[in-house]
Amino acid sequence: MRYDAEHKARTRARILKEAAKAIRSEGPHRIRVAGVMSRAGLTHGGFYAHFSSKDNLVAEAITQMFHDSAASFDRVVGGRPPAEAISAFIDYYLSSTHRDARDTGCPLAALSTDLPRLKAAARTRFADGVTRLTTMFSSWFEALGSPDPGAEAASTLAELVGAIGLARAVPSREQSNAILSHSRMMLKRRLGIEGATAPRPS
Repeated sequence: MRYDAEHKARTRARILKEAAKAIRSEGPHRIRVAGVMSRAGLTHGGFYAHFSSKDNLVAEAITQMFHDSAASFDRVVGGRPPAEAISAFIDYYLSSTHRDARDTGCPLAALSTDLPRLKAAARTRFADGVTRLTTMFSSWFEALGSPDPGAEAASTLAELVGAIGLARAVPSREQSNAILSHSRMMLKRRLGIEGATAPRPS
């Protein structure tokens, strides 16, 4: 049976969604093409109609992960003035909700430890995602008059990723919550946005 281009695009998108979930939960080195295809409701044999290799799938899925995260971030910060946007992003990123959303959370925290061992294409897609997030933060810091908005943006992202990674790693829920709470407070204090209004997710 022949399918139109729209059907093929929808099928490819379904595969990428499942691959992105698998990469977050299992890691990019442990995913199996057959497993991804099965969860997408497809046969293994149809894989090569959409991707040239597992490495190609991983690279494309990383782009999908950043695309999905960008949509989540837009819902959190959209329309807010710079200080409020930064505060809202910090509250969302360092929340228990995001900490517990391992299969849908930010790819920075999910992939940063695996990236050095991935192929160049996957690292490039990851770097593209980092650049987009850094640019977003840099624009906010520039609007707030930061003398070096690019450096401030890179440092803030690094702190966010480190804090959420540590909060996910410790076995104690109480300790994890404390890491999130203290990191939110100290990061906002360092950035001088403690008074910015931004309702925090639980």
